[in-house]
Amino acid sequence: MKIGWKKTLNGVAAASLLLLSACGGPKEEAGSEPAAEAPKTEFNIGWSIYAGWMPWAYAEKSGILKKWADKYGIKVNLIQVNDYVESINQYTAGKLDGVASTNMDALTIPAAGGKDTTSLIIGDYSNGNDGIVLKGGASMADIKGRTVNLVELSVSHYLLARALELNGMKLSDVKTVNTSDADIVGAFSSPDVKAVAAWNPQLSEIVKAPGATLVFDSTKIPNEIQDLMTVSTATLKANPALGKALVGAWYEVMDIMAKGDAKSEEAIAEMAKLSGTTTENYKAQLKATFLYMKAADAVAYNNSGDIMKHEDGVRQFSFSKGLFGPNATSVDAIGIEFPGGKVLGDKKNVKLRFDPTFMAMAADGKL
Repeated sequence: MKIGWKKTLNGVAAASLLLLSACGGPKEEAGSEPAAEAPKTEFNIGWSIYAGWMPWAYAEKSGILKKWADKYGIKVNLIQVNDYVESINQYTAGKLDGVASTNMDALTIPAAGGKDTTSLIIGDYSNGNDGIVLKGGASMADIKGRTVNLVELSVSHYLLARALELNGMKLSDVKTVNTSDADIVGAFSSPDVKAVAAWNPQLSEIVKAPGATLVFDSTKIPNEIQDLMTVSTATLKANPALGKALVGAWYEVMDIMAKGDAKSEEAIAEMAKLSGTTTENYKAQLKATFLYMKAADAVAYNNSGDIMKHEDGVRQFSFSKGLFGPNATSVDAIGIEFPGGKVLGDKKNVKLRFDPTFMAMAADGKL
């Protein structure tokens, strides 16, 4: 299953949004406060197929999501969008109230487009799902001077930048060729392609090729490539029931998965089926995905100093690649808020918020 599997920042789609932005989009009249929104009872939440987001599909199929929505008197429509970028574009355009996305894409698409967005749930981070593979090379040092095929301006590009940095090199030490995730496996089979950066399931196929060596993967940068459930800040503020229902449903599924019993196995098998793959393959994906099974652990990370350090790295890379839009003159153009009122960037133009409030309610048994 390749369509919509994960994290592709489509340059054309993103550019169409970024051209609408101005230093992270129009600033709200009242500083960083989101615009007021009327309460409502029905919500549309988008998602696309990826190992760390399959619990949402299971929550819907099992009735867990409906149970939690009913508890708070609301209706939640979980909408699968086969094209990951399109799901984020729909959210940014206001067609969805929330969407499953990476931390980088939450910043560079909705936040950069002026959509005030809250990270409601930190679900997982890539713990080997993303990697760099060489032919005829034994370590990252051997990548210098090579051309690297990857999805440009995606998390693969970010991974490459971090891998080079950690090994004393810069992006200028390599060349990159934009290659779609659908074509990356075939590209590596060409004799001319000597280096690729990719994600699973494509990565798992690439490393099987003759002469292939995995020289770097996301286990080296824990918590930097995060998978989130993001929602409109204004919608969440007007409808806290949405936050409670989504968080309640998510952690009920996490509890099932964490037990390792027969019900857990059944749930994982169902997630594999819903994603269009085998249970064995899906379990392999989960091994390279660090799921925050316990709400308390996600809250602890959200409250730690590490999150600001990691998000700073993501924003620095994103700005350097022009992903804040044509009018952003500084990496501080967009404000990113963390617990305790801490902000990276412009405090008057906060557009991405890491708020553990609802996860903390789950951790404390208050949902």
